[in-house]
Amino acid sequence: MIDVNNLTVTFAGTPLFWEIGFKLTPGSRVGLIGKNGAGKSTLLKVIAGEQEYTGTLSIDKGTKIGFLKQDIDFNHGRTILEEAYLAFTEIKAIETELEQIHLDLENRTDYESEAYHEVLHQMDDLNHRYQLIGGYNYKGDTEKILQGLGFKSADFDKLTDTFSGGWRMRIELAKLLLQQNDVLLLDEPTNHLDIDSILWFENFLKSYQGVVLLVSHDRMFLDEVTNRTIEISLGSIYDFKKPYSHYISIRQELIEKQLQAQKNQEKQIKQTEQLIEKFRYKASKAAFAQSLIKKLDKVERIEVDVEDHSVMNVKFPISEQPGRVIFTLDKISKYYGSKKVLENVNLLLERGSKIAFVGQNGMGKTTLAKILVNEISYDGQVELGHNVKIGYFAQNQSDYLNGENNLLQEMESAADDNNRIKIRSLLGSFLFGGDAVEKKVKMLSGGERNRLALSKMLLNPFNVLIMDEPTNHLDMLSKNVLKKALNEFEGSLIVVSHDRDFLQGLVNKVYEFRDNQIKEYLGDIDYYLEQRKFDNFREVEKNSIVEIGGKVFKGNARDQEKYHKKVKNQISKIESQIETLEAELLLWDQALVENNAQILNQPDFFKKYQDKKDQIAILMEQWTELQM
Repeated sequence: MIDVNNLTVTFAGTPLFWEIGFKLTPGSRVGLIGKNGAGKSTLLKVIAGEQEYTGTLSIDKGTKIGFLKQDIDFNHGRTILEEAYLAFTEIKAIETELEQIHLDLENRTDYESEAYHEVLHQMDDLNHRYQLIGGYNYKGDTEKILQGLGFKSADFDKLTDTFSGGWRMRIELAKLLLQQNDVLLLDEPTNHLDIDSILWFENFLKSYQGVVLLVSHDRMFLDEVTNRTIEISLGSIYDFKKPYSHYISIRQELIEKQLQAQKNQEKQIKQTEQLIEKFRYKASKAAFAQSLIKKLDKVERIEVDVEDHSVMNVKFPISEQPGRVIFTLDKISKYYGSKKVLENVNLLLERGSKIAFVGQNGMGKTTLAKILVNEISYDGQVELGHNVKIGYFAQNQSDYLNGENNLLQEMESAADDNNRIKIRSLLGSFLFGGDAVEKKVKMLSGGERNRLALSKMLLNPFNVLIMDEPTNHLDMLSKNVLKKALNEFEGSLIVVSHDRDFLQGLVNKVYEFRDNQIKEYLGDIDYYLEQRKFDNFREVEKNSIVEIGGKVFKGNARDQEKYHKKVKNQISKIESQIETLEAELLLWDQALVENNAQILNQPDFFKKYQDKKDQIAILMEQWTELQM
């Protein structure tokens, strides 16, 4: 389906990757990995036809490609449904044509004319095409996909302008999934999805028959979805038909074997060179020495795959020591319109705490973080402790960067006379050295923008650090470096995250946001999971409320699992009953066709026949409700 050969992309004369090649066939679900700035997003743009390159890129004729970018633009004034319906270009065009034909026919009276019959024929063709491409199903399909990605029916008629960038990204993802593309190019698709939506999306991709090429730094998501891994490193690619964790293990084993083979070869070469040196000046052994020299020239030297171990160097500056209490929260409540997010929250946060905010999306984690830094209005009172100086990294921190600035200009925009001298060293510690500082911000990858936003934040010292999803877009190595820096930070930390690996060993207190309230757990993330009797961190963010056919079911993740199993069993039972009844009706239908007197003369035959049909209709209603 897609064949890449000798592909090279250069920026300002420097190759990003050099003469790489691979093939993608239906059923390939590929995790594209590599450090921030390695060229992952660029490779997606090449395949999507949005980036120049040299080499060969062959794509089968008629292949439909859908591309989910990290950054998207929306036109204002559309509802969620209207925006999602844009996925159906041909269907909407046919609807417009049919509407025009209906208006035209209403005003015509030449019913017998050839022109009138031509219009009828055209309308018939359009209706046939409309049915063929799913015109009668697209609205239902749209609602199903939107609900799978976390939207409620009540949201459908709201304007996209009223939703955050994360939710608008979900709309864009819904459009891609509705277009029935042959290839999906997905750049960090899970960054703005909660756990329920991620689980739904995983199941969707597992059953998807086309090609998936996705960039992600979510290890669990990659392991669940992908069946192949391509890593871009230092301009080359490494391609294995294994999910991420298996690939990393195999890659490390290969490098260790290469190192051992190289060591053995070097030992043999050294011994041969010693023999040559020993015999080359002896007349009786000169021919033997020449033979060894020729043999040595033919040896193909073993090379070890080069790994990129460069990492950013982060150290969070600490300002003066604050008082014992850093925040006092008294009766904090927050509503968005009629939606209640937090109610009557009372907290006292002490100096030195390392706190994780966890829980399902929409429960108020980001809202409370914004309240603490006084970014949004709220009811109640927040009292700041003595000498508290806050550093804040928002979930969309990189959105506040000016794309037209180069890196130096962007840092200088936040600097003063006291810290301007630190700019170049800070950029260098975040892997922006040399000429890289002249690059425009808009040319950076998502991970590089996050690194720039972090370096900008470090211009001024603080003693309380609040971070909302700081690992979004960061590669695995950068995550580890950030975690190490946070562990060494001597101030207080509040971090909103759904990344268990990142939180493990980082926090000593957990606040769970659930049902408009906050519950405190005095221990690390593993202690919290043990107390909540969760097997894994994903269960934390699963919905605690499920709506089935208008009825609300409450319970934790384990209860829901049992409930879903029960529902599935009921569905199977109903399907079996329907199958039996339909088989009986088929026999009776044959009897009616053949006028079989033995069956037709049974008492109340036609009443029993209708009863079976009614019974099937009732069972179908029950089946539909349970499926919903």
